[in-house]
Amino acid sequence: MLAPMQGVTNRALRSLLIETVRPDLVFTEFMRVSGVSRKRLRKSDLRDIAAEQGGVPLVVQLVGYGVQPLVSAALLAQERGAVHINLNVGCPFGRMTTSPTGGALLQHPETLRELLPELRRVIQGSFSVKIRAGYDDPRQILGLLPLLEGSGVDFLVLHPRTVVQQYQGEADHGLTSEVVRATSLPVIANGDIRTAAGGHRLLQQTGAVGLMLGRGAIADPTLFQRLRNPDQPEPDKSERSRALRRYLHALIEGYAELFCGEKQVLDKLKKTLLWMDDPEWQPIFRKMKKARGLEQFRQLVDELV
Repeated sequence: MLAPMQGVTNRALRSLLIETVRPDLVFTEFMRVSGVSRKRLRKSDLRDIAAEQGGVPLVVQLVGYGVQPLVSAALLAQERGAVHINLNVGCPFGRMTTSPTGGALLQHPETLRELLPELRRVIQGSFSVKIRAGYDDPRQILGLLPLLEGSGVDFLVLHPRTVVQQYQGEADHGLTSEVVRATSLPVIANGDIRTAAGGHRLLQQTGAVGLMLGRGAIADPTLFQRLRNPDQPEPDKSERSRALRRYLHALIEGYAELFCGEKQVLDKLKKTLLWMDDPEWQPIFRKMKKARGLEQFRQLVDELV
């Protein structure tokens, strides 16, 4: 499944991946729930809500603080057609907002004890939680499992880093294995999945029921296909460059339809490049990040060989 990545996994990028590599499940970018406005979700977010996209189930991810605002947002999302709703208890940047949201909720287990059962009560379709291992204690997740199970969560997406780690160090999938063994909930493994061999090994070693791809999929969308076909070899540099050129050219066209004006399209493309960390392409990526117009960006894409 495709991970929610704020500012990256927008409707255009999801459509492109659905058309080309078809993830089994896709997530919206997180939808920030207002704790003060009666209009809990922004109009742009409401337009993005649906049960599916291109025939692939679409999970609406909510991030926010306060039981009533989140419950109201879940009800509103369902009115707009959502069938699958996910609560973000993992975003490491939620701790930098005025209210504890995302991963910062892990500092407030008393809020989670009230919030999770209330969300389960009003969500008629699937209800999942995407969560970090803990706020600053990587073993906090083990103590939260009874609450998650007792609240009726349908499945858990675990990123085995702490919130304070952000993306530093390596995802500890030994902890993923412990969580799988300790819970009856289906667990989706997330974090540092960059190759098909690594993904297959992770499934075998942890017992997770599935994989969520984030940065690995943005940098290499064909990873979805190779995970489905274990006999398919890793692509060589020539194959990777051809796939990357097709991907970026298609993304330019998709962004031009979704966003307003050349500057916004270019800014969104450059933000996507931040997640492409293959060292072989970094020199050309640095030039693309400095491109002053779409035509220059297109020309640089063609230089990926």
